[in-house]
Amino acid sequence: MLGTAGIAVCAGCVLESCTASESPAPNKSGGSTNVDFTLDLTQSANAPLLTDGGFVYKSGVIVVCLNAATDTFTALSQTCTHQGTTIGFDASNGNFLCSNHGSRFSTAGTVLNGPATISLRKYNTSLNGDLLRVFS
Repeated sequence: MLGTAGIAVCAGCVLESCTASESPAPNKSGGSTNVDFTLDLTQSANAPLLTDGGFVYKSGVIVVCLNAATDTFTALSQTCTHQGTTIGFDASNGNFLCSNHGSRFSTAGTVLNGPATISLRKYNTSLNGDLLRVFS
């Protein structure tokens, strides 16, 4: 039979494990500094990038087609700087949204409204034919 001290220790372990899994640590860096990959826009997995507001995730980055007619893209860290949730692109408002707590980010990665206070890292994009390079 467990004594009072044993129960208190076990309860503390359970509570600590729940807290850790429900509240991931914030991503203070805003994203990786070492990104360099190429997306082939002729591949079906990248087809969303052929239309305005379409996006794909790759290597911790969300890549969005802002304007298909002018081949304008943006690429940001896909991880919200508040608590690490994967962000999405809200094409109707033209910005990025964290569905977990409602943080919004501009297409440049700056915080539009919190609770996030740190911008998302923005990456460079370069289109050469059907190949879109995303790099730090």
